[in-house]
Amino acid sequence: MQVSRFTPILSAVMVAVLAAPTALLAQEIVGVTGRDQVIEPNFEEVFRVGVLEGETWEMFAQVTQVAFDAEGNLFVFDELGSREVRVLVFDSTGGFLHEFGRSGQGPGEFNYPVGFAVLRDGTTVVRDLGHRAYQLFDPAGQYLRRVRTSDPPGGVASSRAIHGDPRGGAVFAGGFDARIGLHGGDGGAPAAPLTSRPVTWVGLEGEIVETDTVVNGWLPPRGEPVKGRAENIRIGGGSLADALGQIGFPARFEPPLLVGVLPDGGIVHSDSSAYALKITPSGSREVTRIIRRPFEPEPVTPAVERDYEERRTALEGERGVSGSSMRFAIEMPFYHEIPVLHDLSTTWEGRIWVQRRGDEPENGGPIDVVTPDREYVGTYSAEATAMPDAFGPDGLAAFIELDEFDVASVVVRRLPAEVR
Repeated sequence: MQVSRFTPILSAVMVAVLAAPTALLAQEIVGVTGRDQVIEPNFEEVFRVGVLEGETWEMFAQVTQVAFDAEGNLFVFDELGSREVRVLVFDSTGGFLHEFGRSGQGPGEFNYPVGFAVLRDGTTVVRDLGHRAYQLFDPAGQYLRRVRTSDPPGGVASSRAIHGDPRGGAVFAGGFDARIGLHGGDGGAPAAPLTSRPVTWVGLEGEIVETDTVVNGWLPPRGEPVKGRAENIRIGGGSLADALGQIGFPARFEPPLLVGVLPDGGIVHSDSSAYALKITPSGSREVTRIIRRPFEPEPVTPAVERDYEERRTALEGERGVSGSSMRFAIEMPFYHEIPVLHDLSTTWEGRIWVQRRGDEPENGGPIDVVTPDREYVGTYSAEATAMPDAFGPDGLAAFIELDEFDVASVVVRRLPAEVR
């Protein structure tokens, strides 16, 4: 599904310079051709789930995430409302198996679930901020246990998204969806300004999480936001501007930290506005290879800023966003350039799918397929295919799609061997 990243205040596309630390300069830098070798999306449709009218398990509200286990079972995370999420599980042919998940304070009930992952063995991991824990469910959806974190009460973690560790028993949490520059991560420590964007391995075998930072992504410097109407909105004894002033919001077009997990537990990430895929092998904390293509960031000119604001205003009008929305309370400055990369993901077999920016900075464009060993497989044109929302075993890929009535469905396709 092509998801617009045109979020009103906290939008962040990508970043400015390669800005690699000095230690990285001695690492292997691999250049890949700048000439696209176009490949066609010869995908075989396996099954499709989600309908406008049908059984309750066939009708989705808002599909926020999908995932596979090693058996090819599809897990659909469907958001029914604020903090209300159900997990629906389908077999490898699209047959409905079961669903689980409900809100509450008890064991196995969700209290502000914000991150989801499915391990290869079918264990579902839910990061639950309200419980300050990771909750684990077996392949049948039965509650197993909680693994507590040491997040401070009310603290803002550096990231909500999580990725399953292919080796099992753990997930990776990091700044790959971070929009707020405070860190109260899984390793503890009160919320404090971030100095980097860490990717953390989170072990789930004990009663309390075990953590280890495996990558420190670069954090671009952030200026002061324009407080606007936030000065006049009162919160407690101060203003909304005072409260927001403690948060390091990203600039518009600042890149998020894009992260993929390789089959052996290694990490590929992008943390700058350049085309630079940084490979950190399993068991290492150092980048050993940087894969680059000769595409340059686009400077942010006054014309680019005006075009962005016009599109955003039009989009908010279509969605009925009112003048009292937070976007009128605080305005973020623009970063000085638009990054090359828009999205990144990895297949179970180890291919890296990386999407470049589209014609408009907030949209995705062509998708390159490369390997950690520097092989360039080819490029799908922007019109040929959307970025898969999840990869699975045996070349399976899931795409979240919306019809003309915004009814969600999930389409599972099988990829050709060369791009798996």
